[in-house]
Amino acid sequence: MIKLDDRDIAILRILATDGRITKAALAEKVGLTPTPCWDRLKKLEKAGLIDGYGARFNLRKLGPWVTVFVVVELADHTAASFRTFEARIEAHDDITHCWALGGGYDYLLQVAARDVESYQMTMDDLLEARIGIARYFTYIVTKQIKGGGLPPLHLFAD
Repeated sequence: MIKLDDRDIAILRILATDGRITKAALAEKVGLTPTPCWDRLKKLEKAGLIDGYGARFNLRKLGPWVTVFVVVELADHTAASFRTFEARIEAHDDITHCWALGGGYDYLLQVAARDVESYQMTMDDLLEARIGIARYFTYIVTKQIKGGGLPPLHLFAD
């Protein structure tokens, strides 16, 4: 585990909201000169705390779409069943997230689809593939209240 100080946390916070910031601007915002700031950034990347840099998209600008959450229960709970299910999920670009769960259900999926019909085509494909789905429950997002928030980095400070 890596220990984070206030400047490390500041670097992570700034990058989370502005991944395109210049090295000089980042250094200025965290109160360091560019070289020590760059060294810290490289240390955070090397430690695996920064997985990568990317952009957030406003899909509504492209046209209508719907976000759907799906909880899935598998028929049996063998390692082979989990592998089969997970491999099929990887093949679907519209399934943007998949989490294995502990508790009553086995997986939580997040699906981004043009409409409910497109979502249902994805589910039909999964069911026809006979990958061990015993049952699933669909939850259509009607409004996003909060999203893209930063993790509570202050919990990891010295």
